[in-house]
Amino acid sequence: MQIMEKSFKTLSYIAALFSIAAVFGIILSIFLEGLPLFKVVSIQEFIWGNAWYPTHGEAPQFGIRNLLIGSVYATLGALVIAVPLGLGSAIFISEIATPRLREIAKPAVELLAAIPSVVYGLFGMAILAPFIRELFDLSTGLNLLSTSIILGLMVVPIIASMSEDALSTVPKHMREASLALGATQWETITGVVLPAARSGIVGSVLQGFGRAIGETMVVLMVAGGSAQIPGSIFESLRPLTSTIAAEMGETVMGDLHYRSLFAIAIVLFLITFVTNLVAELVFLKRRLK
Repeated sequence: MQIMEKSFKTLSYIAALFSIAAVFGIILSIFLEGLPLFKVVSIQEFIWGNAWYPTHGEAPQFGIRNLLIGSVYATLGALVIAVPLGLGSAIFISEIATPRLREIAKPAVELLAAIPSVVYGLFGMAILAPFIRELFDLSTGLNLLSTSIILGLMVVPIIASMSEDALSTVPKHMREASLALGATQWETITGVVLPAARSGIVGSVLQGFGRAIGETMVVLMVAGGSAQIPGSIFESLRPLTSTIAAEMGETVMGDLHYRSLFAIAIVLFLITFVTNLVAELVFLKRRLK
């Protein structure tokens, strides 16, 4: 038994080290490939430049401001849809549903996370985009609205599951005390349960933000592909992730276009890293309470 236990610990240790090494290897390769761009293009020009023409003859331009703002718009639009749906689902599952219904509802919500993103993209292209085009009499349904709806649906299970976990950790005696003082169930939920689970809910929203801003396939298929800052929810856009996916196959390894796409990957990595770090700090604060 001791030999088997030691063997298991050794294998687990090796697997953990391999996973850590793989993550650091990926991060290192992204920075090694992307940082050389900034010897030619300044960071300020790269971040704030409003023209993305990486193959424009003798004077290519590598400004990602429009792409970055497009990513932020699509992500915030997704959260506008996902937060009410996800939080509402979490409240229903945790506070309202019967135990039998809870056993059905929670796996059903979490099942959305198991659907491949390409399926969401196909649904957006084939069904949602034509519907929005006909509904609002537009020239195309591939726009910010369609992107936000599909991304929002993808983020719902993350927010719902993590928020439900946060709500379920609120001590039962807090609910009972509120009800004993004459508060209704709704007043108990809004005045006691939600404030007590606030840090967990905020963490789930941050995790949803990181998931949405890093999504590639859906925005590639549904966003429309216009490298512009959308003036309304009915205009097309081109987020950072779809730019990498659409253009990487056309680049020559080692040229400026190739480097610029890795530089975009660095920006995405930093955004998601900071978002996840803040979320972890929020969850850590919750665990220490």
